[in-house]
Amino acid sequence: MLEVKGLRVAYGPVEALKGVDLVVPKGRIVTLLGANGAGKSSTLNALVGLAPKKAGSVLFGGRDISGLAPEQIVRMGMTLTPEGRRIFPSLSVDENLLLGGAVHSARGAIGEVREDMLSRFPILKERLHQKAGSLSGGEQQMLAIARSMMSSPDLLLLDEPSLGLAPQVVDMIFELIAGLRAQGLTILLVEQNVSLSLEIADAGYVMANGKIVLSGTAAELRDSSEIQGAYLGA
Repeated sequence: MLEVKGLRVAYGPVEALKGVDLVVPKGRIVTLLGANGAGKSSTLNALVGLAPKKAGSVLFGGRDISGLAPEQIVRMGMTLTPEGRRIFPSLSVDENLLLGGAVHSARGAIGEVREDMLSRFPILKERLHQKAGSLSGGEQQMLAIARSMMSSPDLLLLDEPSLGLAPQVVDMIFELIAGLRAQGLTILLVEQNVSLSLEIADAGYVMANGKIVLSGTAAELRDSSEIQGAYLGA
């Protein structure tokens, strides 16, 4: 579904990505691991047109989307749930969802997707008319994911969905992500919780200093001495 070749991103004189290659097969969860500053978020932002690409290509469904604007990419079926959730706290849960569905031209289509999201995320149905800023951290993360899903994506990019959440809530969010994959959604996951990421992922890549330094199936990465030493405390 997604093939990235030689992706380079620069912020002025600082090169954040130095030739990233990765593949995300349809119907899979692929996780992107690495320390803070490794280039993970820059990769996701570049994929959806939010970071200045210097070189390389991004093929989505066989089409080169490297030069497209973010709204065009979303309409094609790729969307990003950003780090820190970035919901609109002064708006209601419902208003946040409807903004996420703005790519749908028909009002009926928005309504159908909204009902689907409320069935997937029943807590949001209970909180529908509350201000989004009044939700708990876990509820806000569910809202952020549901808002992204309102565009009916084929590929969901998730940036640090467990950030700042209590351990029991993190487990719930990861169960939710695995459930989305079971329903046919393709996911590229950036996450600091390496152990949980490799439990639900099919494959993964490890980044350092703007480059891919290790890749393999989730099982291969779990068994890797580099991963065990650096991330799993072995």
